[in-house]
Amino acid sequence: MVTPESAAALTNLRNFSNFNWIFIILLIIVLYIYANEYQKKNYEIIMGALGFYGMDIFNEIWNSLVLHITGVSALWTSSVGNTMLIIFVGLNLEITLMFAILGIVFLKMIPEDKTKKIFKMIPNRWFYAILFSVLAMLIEMFLNYAGLLIWYYPFWNFSFPWLIIPIGYLHFFVIAFWIHDMKKRKNQIATLSIIYIIDIALMLIFIPIGWL
Repeated sequence: MVTPESAAALTNLRNFSNFNWIFIILLIIVLYIYANEYQKKNYEIIMGALGFYGMDIFNEIWNSLVLHITGVSALWTSSVGNTMLIIFVGLNLEITLMFAILGIVFLKMIPEDKTKKIFKMIPNRWFYAILFSVLAMLIEMFLNYAGLLIWYYPFWNFSFPWLIIPIGYLHFFVIAFWIHDMKKRKNQIATLSIIYIIDIALMLIFIPIGWL
């Protein structure tokens, strides 16, 4: 039986009744950040950040499908009462704008030299990817504690949070630095195209039948 939180998220899915002008401010902030990177010709950062964002959308799609396949709950569910708009059951407008920026923050943190080792032994890309994933897990734990992000399953909660790192975040950061480090622009564009074609195809398939 579907959980009350999941039922509320489904009822309020893409309901614009709480939408407000704060969205415009947040959107302008996101656009300014990307425009700044574009002006500085940091195309690798933009490409990597878009890959990061595309992977988050993919995560939110399969998380929504978990709800409809199980008929109980997604792995994570956005709280209805604290958002302008629920896009998918586990994704609200504020979260998606945050992820649009987080990829850029991560890519500006990694060293330009991808061969540089942290503590003389850890590849810097993987070090920062894991570090950011752990920080993201801790933030998600806080959001759950505050009632803003709902967990249901015993393998995805405070007593066993470790799956959140590889399944919830790590691959976002790996894709981001992988695309960022590609030597050829056409390879970056091709990889981004694959990610977004899959995202769009899944949405075109599952939104009309009410699964997303």
